[in-house]
Amino acid sequence: MDIDWELAATIGVPIITLFLGAIFNHFAERRPKLVSHLGFISSHKLEDHADGTPGPRVNTHSVIVRNTGREAAENVRLGHNFLPRINVYPDVDYEIHELPGGGKEIVFPKLVPKKEVSITYLYFAPDTWDGVNTHIESDSGPAKVVTALLQVQPPNWYLNILRGLILLGLTT
Repeated sequence: MDIDWELAATIGVPIITLFLGAIFNHFAERRPKLVSHLGFISSHKLEDHADGTPGPRVNTHSVIVRNTGREAAENVRLGHNFLPRINVYPDVDYEIHELPGGGKEIVFPKLVPKKEVSITYLYFAPDTWDGVNTHIESDSGPAKVVTALLQVQPPNWYLNILRGLILLGLTT
């Protein structure tokens, strides 16, 4: 079977150029990229009072914001319908601003590349996690909200065999 090299080049060159352009863009582009995900959601019922009345329910959740880009993100803002008690880890500089509509915003002046900040919220029922946060954005645009799913990671030997089989399939 003869291979039509002219046809292969006509089809292959644009595809290869596309991949090379994407790789070049990935390494040459210097901009902040904010990624956010919900760390955990939990609810705790406190002990009943001495007189037998039920104890309060305490709710908590965590939002993680990470700059995966290659440049610092300026003025990272987390909007809230209401702002319960918070804890920011690691201990970085932030401000709390009042919004005209009655909400509040946590503002991080600068989030350096590869930096991750976790904001943990603590509040009482009937408030729930979905009524607390509104938006996450910076001067360069909104954060990409990622759904984090827990799953078992395969062992390295399995991944190496899989990579080898893929490489073998690509070369043949």
